[in-house]
Amino acid sequence: MRTATVNRETTETRVSVTLDLDGRGESRVSTGIGFLDHLLQAFAKHGLFDLTVDATGDLHVDQHHLLEDVGITLGQAFDQALGERRGIARAGFFVFPMDEAVAFVTVDLCGRSLLHFEAPFTGRFVGELEVALLEEFFFGFSQALRAVVHVTMPYGRNDHHKAEAIFKAFGKAMKGAVAVEERASGEVPSTKGTL
Repeated sequence: MRTATVNRETTETRVSVTLDLDGRGESRVSTGIGFLDHLLQAFAKHGLFDLTVDATGDLHVDQHHLLEDVGITLGQAFDQALGERRGIARAGFFVFPMDEAVAFVTVDLCGRSLLHFEAPFTGRFVGELEVALLEEFFFGFSQALRAVVHVTMPYGRNDHHKAEAIFKAFGKAMKGAVAVEERASGEVPSTKGTL
């Protein structure tokens, strides 16, 4: 069973994530930020991950700590569920269009962390979510999972569409990366023999 439960508690946030990599896309998400809940539900649905996220934080300060810590905890859950990462595809990518917007997301579960995030938004908020802080979510995720993540939004007009396209592409890219390769069962997906 490729599952994990991770709890993270700081003086600023409290986050609990339960993850099943081989689920059906069912989710229950509560972060206190409605549009973030929507994005994580889209991620789970398109990645076919069963996902529960319960998060509270110092939103009276701003959203930075919560978004970063949700990203960290989700990355830790993927790391735990993947174990030694044997037999997985390792890399995944997806290009997701949502109306006039298109998002490119690529991931490499290589054991090294790096984030390239190039997704300009027109406004500051979508709903209650400060969209510029999505970069902090992805930074925390890439660091905790020890993964290379590239998020690129080459064009789009509607900020809601842009953010949602990113998370749908993110789910599809992660689904591809964690997929089990039958012909490489038990093998580490690297010519080095280790990640």
